[in-house]
Amino acid sequence: MLVLLCSAFCGGFCDDFSTMPLGFEVSSFESDKNCVSENGVFAFGFLEMDNDEYVVGIKYNLADKASNLPVWAIGGGIRVSLNSTFGLSMDGNLILMNPSRIVQWSSNTSTLGVQKVGLLNNGNLVLLSSKDEIVWESFGSPTNTLLPNQSLHYPQTLRAPSTKSTSSYYSFAISRAGELKLVWEHNVTYWRSHFSSPAIVKEARFDSSGVLGLYDENDKVVWSITAKDYGDSSVNLRHLRIDRDGNLRIYSWDSVSYTWKAVWQAVQDQCDVFGFCGLYSVCGYNSSGPVCNCLYSDPLEQGVESSGAGGAGCRKMVDLGNCRMHTSILVMKQTVLYGLYPSHDVGMLLSQTDCRDYCSNDTSCVAATSRNDGSGLCMIKRTTFISGYNTPFTPAVTFLKVCSVPQAVAAQGANRHGNEGSISSSGGLIAKKGSGKKLMLAIALIILLTVTVILSIQILVFWILYRRRKIKVKTRIPFGRDQMNQHYSVLIRLSFEEIKELTNNFANQLGTSVFKGGLPNKTPIVAKVLKNVVVSEKEFRVTVSTLSGTHHRNLASVKGFCFDSTNKILLYEYVPNGSLDKWLFKTDHSERIWHQRIDIALGVAHGVAYLHTECQKCIIHGNLKLENILLDENLVPKMTDFGLQDLITGRKSVSSSESPSERDIYMLGQIFLQIVTCEREILGENVEQILEQLDESRAGDYMEAIERIVRISFWCMQNKPFLRPSIGEVVKVLEGTLSVDRPPSGLPVRHDSMIDTEVASEIEEE
Repeated sequence: MLVLLCSAFCGGFCDDFSTMPLGFEVSSFESDKNCVSENGVFAFGFLEMDNDEYVVGIKYNLADKASNLPVWAIGGGIRVSLNSTFGLSMDGNLILMNPSRIVQWSSNTSTLGVQKVGLLNNGNLVLLSSKDEIVWESFGSPTNTLLPNQSLHYPQTLRAPSTKSTSSYYSFAISRAGELKLVWEHNVTYWRSHFSSPAIVKEARFDSSGVLGLYDENDKVVWSITAKDYGDSSVNLRHLRIDRDGNLRIYSWDSVSYTWKAVWQAVQDQCDVFGFCGLYSVCGYNSSGPVCNCLYSDPLEQGVESSGAGGAGCRKMVDLGNCRMHTSILVMKQTVLYGLYPSHDVGMLLSQTDCRDYCSNDTSCVAATSRNDGSGLCMIKRTTFISGYNTPFTPAVTFLKVCSVPQAVAAQGANRHGNEGSISSSGGLIAKKGSGKKLMLAIALIILLTVTVILSIQILVFWILYRRRKIKVKTRIPFGRDQMNQHYSVLIRLSFEEIKELTNNFANQLGTSVFKGGLPNKTPIVAKVLKNVVVSEKEFRVTVSTLSGTHHRNLASVKGFCFDSTNKILLYEYVPNGSLDKWLFKTDHSERIWHQRIDIALGVAHGVAYLHTECQKCIIHGNLKLENILLDENLVPKMTDFGLQDLITGRKSVSSSESPSERDIYMLGQIFLQIVTCEREILGENVEQILEQLDESRAGDYMEAIERIVRISFWCMQNKPFLRPSIGEVVKVLEGTLSVDRPPSGLPVRHDSMIDTEVASEIEEE
């Protein structure tokens, strides 16, 4: 019956495998055309997203269209615009192309004898040889869903869908040791499959009966969980999915109500999902379930719109250094707060009173949470990027440092809803009100009319000037640039005349060959003029298209480009606080506090790790230096000028003894030492000399983190490339999850000797 219902609503361009041969191509204009599996349950084609964007993938093909959830997408969910195409090229590659015919994704199967593509009844998209052998399958690269009898092997992951074109922070992964875990941004595990077995785990598998299990090499179950409708013969369809909220759930299809019902979830208390409510928010509950509330609102700024920085649109935390008065402590009972960037707090054994006093007296402390569970732990947060949860049964008290409020303002807020009569209780005041009422009304009316006339004239003048400017811009820039915002993923090409218009003829120079400009919608951008470009236009467009597909909080995103016979220009997002070298080497040393420098070093490492290991193709920065690291309004580092080494003459002069990625690691070490010492030229030849200088500068509680940075810096700068650590090891050392020895003094020690033997077993498990 389910098959008949599906078939009644199916429209497609394939009935069997042979109808999708080599050379077929489908455009997003034909998004209603889908390849439907023989049983009618699944469909493959363009899936329309928000903002007029599309992904190519597989979805359910059920009678109720609202229930046709996506189960797989090409490239993990690469978004493309209208007039994009996908198809099977004549060389056997399944490809996705943007409107400029630039390949956004490829199956890389050109040498494997592919002859056709088909969609199996279990939802698996396969590329087949002439002998109908499976050469490639979508089951081998899952996105956010496991279908029945689909497996997960190390290092595969499921990543939660996102409302934006950038990837989600949440993922479901299997470790090398065979442990399943839910992870936030690669370094915070908030759920795991606890099991004790000497068996070697081969894979995780989800079956049609609603069981998720871990299987050893003999295909025996060593750990499993079961859906609550296990064994229900009336359930024909199930899937396992990591949702937008970071929770992992099993869903079953209810053929009576035509809905998907959750029959198991990993994290029972949704507030236990790390960062569920986003920045500056706390998770709580009401009668309908979990809700997100803003962490704090400033009484001095009532009625001001929130910045939308948090998960629920909450206001950014007030900079305590800019408080109008002194700071005070806000007590939040049954509340736990934790840092998101960085995602680890400092723990101390202190009583509740001592915990509050410590945070109050420590200028770098933003908040402290005292656990009342008998542990005596006081968790100190030194970052304003915080989140948390609040429930009636949470055994904790949090002390949040906020700006003090003047007593007059506090009284005003307390009487905001009070009655005006209580203010004027004396007979004299009431009499004055009665005698002057008409005069006050007349004066107020005259003032109101005058202000209204003046504002009306000003608005009219500004409107005329604005219309003239807009007409002029549209004449010179024939296509709309308002769509070119931070969420728009298509790379836009501009002419040199258009670049001149956006930059006011290159009037505002920020640096060598770098100019500030603005879009017609007032969004600031930066134009970087490239010199000595040595590649063809096709090679240039392919490289720039790859760079525009990067999405990371520590990278400045590429928005557009210009390429003609004499001009090669890239457009980047504008980062307001300038380059890292200007911030480090300015004379006011008091502004360069330690936790900011440590956060900046970790952010730069995260950005390099994303380029080297998380992009579809490894991207080499090639020009790592302080001038190419910019700071936004929150001092979050954003790298620019990455991935251009193959375009520009002079970027290829890397020693034959080291690879480009090893060169990046070397330059990263130099940057770390410059961040720590605030000196461009590093004085001292070893770790001890550097640390002795830092002891004199009273590094205090940050000495342990600083020593980790200095040690890994010297490892990164080893003359022999094979001694340098990988970027993954660099990140783990900075986060404090991996120990590191002092570097050798020119000795030819192997690379793996840098890791302490006491943590070797932990590394193997990870």
